[in-house]
Amino acid sequence: QVQLVESGGGTVQPVGSLRLSCVASGFSLNVAKIGWFRRAPGKEREAVSCIETRNFPARYRDSVRGRFTISVDKPKNTVFLQMNSLEPEDTAVYHCADAPADGMVCDLDPREYELWGQGTQVTVAS
Repeated sequence: QVQLVESGGGTVQPVGSLRLSCVASGFSLNVAKIGWFRRAPGKEREAVSCIETRNFPARYRDSVRGRFTISVDKPKNTVFLQMNSLEPEDTAVYHCADAPADGMVCDLDPREYELWGQGTQVTVAS
């Protein structure tokens, strides 16, 4: 079964850290585009970061650049999102998604992504 499964969410205090995992099943991340997206209550879905797993540069939204790091572990078929210095504004459901790999840098447009995971809740509160 082709799917993405996220984990690693939880509740953390401001300036804390979490690491989200996105495990792919049914296909290989050796050649893939994976994006992380989030949706907060009452807000539109927004892109967080993406990576093309053949060593193209990763991309980040401005508000998380320098705090979040996306990476891929190919033997584990997993993409991680390390989130440091978390802020209350980072509270949202985080989803990973897969876009067709076309030999180009990844895109932060969610319309490019076809396979989505179920999401994991991240809450940043004191």
